[in-house]
Amino acid sequence: MTKTLTIDNGEIFALCSLFLLALIFSFIFDYLHFPVAWFLVPLLVAIIFSIVKGKIESFPHSVGVVGQGMIAVVTASHFSLDSLINAQNYLFPLLGAIFITGIFSLLNGFLLCKIAKIDPCSSFLGSIPGAGSSLVAMSEEMGADAIAVTVLQYVRILLVSLIVPNIVAFYFSTPILATPIVESCNPELCFTPTNNLLITADLPTSLLTAILKTLLIIGTVTIAIQVGKLIKLPSNLFLAPFFSCLLLFWFIPTTIPPTIFSIGLFFLGLSTGVKFDLKIINKLLKAVLVETVLVILLIIICFLIGYEFHQITGLDLMSCLLGTTPGGLNTMTATALELGGDSGMVLTMQMIRMFFILTLSPFFAGTILQMDYPHHEGN
Repeated sequence: MTKTLTIDNGEIFALCSLFLLALIFSFIFDYLHFPVAWFLVPLLVAIIFSIVKGKIESFPHSVGVVGQGMIAVVTASHFSLDSLINAQNYLFPLLGAIFITGIFSLLNGFLLCKIAKIDPCSSFLGSIPGAGSSLVAMSEEMGADAIAVTVLQYVRILLVSLIVPNIVAFYFSTPILATPIVESCNPELCFTPTNNLLITADLPTSLLTAILKTLLIIGTVTIAIQVGKLIKLPSNLFLAPFFSCLLLFWFIPTTIPPTIFSIGLFFLGLSTGVKFDLKIINKLLKAVLVETVLVILLIIICFLIGYEFHQITGLDLMSCLLGTTPGGLNTMTATALELGGDSGMVLTMQMIRMFFILTLSPFFAGTILQMDYPHHEGN
């Protein structure tokens, strides 16, 4: 049975006000180089709006769906076969580093669940290092608390982006005085495949190509979502566009304008923020404190993993440390560039970890939900 919403003039005015306020403040904070402005600002505006105005029942569900799809497409465009080929010489040590990091992340999720009393699925998705925006995008569909996952992920991202570059810079005697570029907040710093066919808004001569390729992407995503429904793909609204566009971009290399990613983050931030409930504040305050301690411990562990990776592979220490951090892909790449490290290797290591995270996280989350469901049934 489909629920029909009656939207009066007051609701329309509230929705328009929300979008306008979020847009204005996003532009302002983006101009001020606020980390992840196009996600965090609309998220905060929507949260404040929900507290003052009350939950907006008429907020379009399609906004969040479109946001997920945009983020999935842009995420897919950051991967390249070249990245995987370049990593073959140190693939097994890298997989070992990813596995060990994953084990400690699962332990963090378990501790969050037990100490902060957050449901297992949200604790798991909130503790996975890397692909923060993508995990938030898929969290609601996986049955997790999107607000909790958002808070946990961005506490991790901000801590990693603030702590790691400055520790590495201090160790290598080069100060870094810059606003941290938080994971996935600036797609231009991510991998951009070399290609002759680009989607760009700057070149009028490529308008026809841009239109055709945009239609191709939309068609591919639409078909993939339908196929995902048939095969019951976990987190279908995110993974179906991600995998389909990953294949598409390998055959037809494409650069997605940063604006698309910003719009996706904007939509996702709004759709997540309007779900905010004051009752979760006490729970999340405790979770943030626990997460802060756990992330700092995870950073220390990842430094040890990076050092061992350096010993095994013989690659330079700075790049190994930056490549094995728990997230902060763009920050680590920019830091490597500034300090003279191997930014290509750092980016490859971070992207391979992100690939495994995006591929395996929904299946792990689904397993956790199946294990947790009988427990709730028994209660």
